[in-house]
Amino acid sequence: MKESSPPRSRRCLRSDTSATLEPETPDTQYKAWKARHPSALDNFDRIFEVADAKQIFVFLDYDGTLSPIVEDPERAFMSDEMRNVVKEVATFFVTAIITGRRREKVYEFVQLPELYYAGSHGMDIMGPLPQTSNGVKTYGTKTLDGTGNEVVLFQPANDITCIMDEVYRLLEEKARKISGARIEHNKFCVSVHFRCVKEENWLHLAEEVNSVIKSYPNLYATQGRKVLEIRPSILWNKGRALEFLIRTLGFANRNGVFPIYIGDDQTDEDAFKVVARRRHGLSILVSDSVKETHASHSLQDPNEVLKFLQHLVKWRKMSVRS
Repeated sequence: MKESSPPRSRRCLRSDTSATLEPETPDTQYKAWKARHPSALDNFDRIFEVADAKQIFVFLDYDGTLSPIVEDPERAFMSDEMRNVVKEVATFFVTAIITGRRREKVYEFVQLPELYYAGSHGMDIMGPLPQTSNGVKTYGTKTLDGTGNEVVLFQPANDITCIMDEVYRLLEEKARKISGARIEHNKFCVSVHFRCVKEENWLHLAEEVNSVIKSYPNLYATQGRKVLEIRPSILWNKGRALEFLIRTLGFANRNGVFPIYIGDDQTDEDAFKVVARRRHGLSILVSDSVKETHASHSLQDPNEVLKFLQHLVKWRKMSVRS
């Protein structure tokens, strides 16, 4: 059966009228993206009208959020100004760093013992546990019991460390053949950095990585900002780490919780999804370009993250006074 033609309009365009479609430019695409993910700075007052009188938790990624992205991952230092404002934030709110980095490594960068640290994408969690009568003492991310043994809050992949050691050694051998590739051992995951690898060698590097992990069915790879992450195949990620910390602190079933999560990478999307499922909360992607994201708001770079955290401290101080 033939499809019927759509009815013709009685009004026709004049012969001198032409309809044109302008191609979308990167600038117009970014403006449309910003309309969907508005600035958390520009909308600060409106956002925190909802957050007032709620229990706020602050969760922060590290690289690209608190520190700039740099070519050498060993030199991803945060500024003193950023460290000071994070310290202030932690005086008012439970504050955690959730990162793909090794927990001990990110503590070397941050150096604030009053924070919670979740390294290896949340697979290695340590908190600022208070000293107790049984001799527990906290030194940065190391909490030691009376006999000097380390106490951790949570390590869901504790049985995978020997495998990750082995994979790290194999990837180190592969990386020597590719100029600019760097391998970082993050205890429960391994990072393959290719920011300094020539683009024509990216595919070769990925093939070398796949040639290693194909022998380990309990591992898989994800891609972030110029980095491949080799991780154990367990149901754990940054979003689950966020939920674990809220639950551990006794707020699992409370409606008055307002989590703030700020991150810049693909691995932060798991946390953005968790925040989106809650009745209240704020998820912020740090990006100056268009990206698919579950975050509700955006900030352009670590400088804007700094300003946002300064606004947060100022807002809380004013709330306390009033």
